Amino acid sequence: MKSIQLLVVCLFLSFGSLASAQPIRFQASSVSFADKKDDGTWNEWSDFTDANVLITLDAKKDLISINSSEIQSFKIKAYGDITDNDEVNIVPFECVDNKFSKCNILIITKKKENNRIQLYINYNEVKFVYNIYVK
Repeated sequence: MKSIQLLVVCLFLSFGSLASAQPIRFQASSVSFADKKDDGTWNEWSDFTDANVLITLDAKKDLISINSSEIQSFKIKAYGDITDNDEVNIVPFECVDNKFSKCNILIITKKKENNRIQLYINYNEVKFVYNIYVK
């Protein structure tokens, strides 16, 4: 059943019908982060911690919301080109958060890892990754 749900999400994302679709809801199970060192390289990812939060992608409103203890809203400014191959499906978004900071968000399905889905939020100085599944 989860494979069918994943296939439906990938089809919506891949064929551009996302703009006319209902909001897609994801549930996050865990989160990790990495920050940038003074020399410009990245520290290792932190250990994953539990994160029971709802993430909503609403293409009609051009909005991604993360309902954590502090609600995070990301206005989608541009939809990037989708990458789809035998290993991954990557759906990129150029966004601005509710504090007007620019970031890039990626929804990545790792096909060779039992279709594991992750949501990456990449800022200049810090990045986050959520392990998610379709709700």
